[in-house]
Amino acid sequence: MRPPDTHALMLFCTVARCLNFRQAAQQLNMTQPPLSRAIRNLEENLGVRLFERDTHGVALSDAGRTLLPQAQQILALLDTAVATLQRDSVPARLRLGLTSSVEAGLLRPFLSALEAQLPSCRLELTAAPSTRLVAALRKGRLDAALIALPSATFELAVTPLRREPMLLALPAGHRLARKRKLALSDLAGESIYWFERARQPAFFDHCQQVFQRHGFAPHFLREPHDHHVLLGEVAAGKGMALLAASFRALRLAGVVYRPLQEGEELSVGIALAWQPQAAPAQLPLLRQLAAGTLGDGAT
Repeated sequence: MRPPDTHALMLFCTVARCLNFRQAAQQLNMTQPPLSRAIRNLEENLGVRLFERDTHGVALSDAGRTLLPQAQQILALLDTAVATLQRDSVPARLRLGLTSSVEAGLLRPFLSALEAQLPSCRLELTAAPSTRLVAALRKGRLDAALIALPSATFELAVTPLRREPMLLALPAGHRLARKRKLALSDLAGESIYWFERARQPAFFDHCQQVFQRHGFAPHFLREPHDHHVLLGEVAAGKGMALLAASFRALRLAGVVYRPLQEGEELSVGIALAWQPQAAPAQLPLLRQLAAGTLGDGAT
């Protein structure tokens, strides 16, 4: 038996968190077959079964439950060790992209921690849709970026961090505002603000598949790029909006937020992405701080 590498441990931890190979593959931005093969190879290498699989789903085996906290600790310790070694010798500049698919306040703890850890490093921040951030990474115009998933990431390396369920923003005086939780079926006949496919094609297509499964075909309105403008339109009663849960932090008179029954199916992922051939020296620290401030249990 040879010790598993960190990539295998990362794949294992993601599957262990999701307990669903399809969802884990989506978070890892890969297809399910190679993920399943990697887990089988890990099990064969260790000589134990890490997951119990049957028609009811996937569950951790006793061996898997034993390995999980240790694997998470190994990955965290490795990131900490490398970050400590490189912290004092990083370049004076870090060009970091920030997805506009989540509310900016969600990212502030990460940015504050990064500034505290790298006081002599000049942070150059770019907020944009993930398609533009991916293009900038591929062209070498950014060192790393927090992007939304699903996205077409091509050859980029990607570390998933968390998932944000979708919720509904609606006028406070609307009849549906009296309900504590809504379903897509409740929105039949309503006008819904929605983004153009060109802004985030992969996520748009993912949501369209969910809409089709639930027979959801409302009257879609073109969504303004500025979310404050969007919420102003909602407050004025011109329509409703489907947004990542972090936008609940944007308080505006006349707008209320309600969770969606299908919110998890429509969830947007947040991930750290970079060019493997041009990884920034600050990458271990970025991964450590991103997992600590944005992660939902993934390592």
